[in-house]
Amino acid sequence: MAAGLVDRLQVTLFPVITGQTGLDPIFQGAADFDLELVENRTLDGHIQELIYRPTLLPHSEQERSAGHGTGRA
Repeated sequence: MAAGLVDRLQVTLFPVITGQTGLDPIFQGAADFDLELVENRTLDGHIQELIYRPTLLPHSEQERSAGHGTGRA
């Protein structure tokens, strides 16, 4: 995403509480993005589908150039 190759991000939300699992962050080490909601819908009365347009935040571009925010030491 930081390279600008992703123009849409689809997130599907399932209404489940994961108290013992789900401890690992999905986007750990990723750059910071602003997400503009461009589409949403309810699939079956419970599951939500959200479509976002990501925009890299300016400070993230500077961190990426400096080697920060990539998850690498």
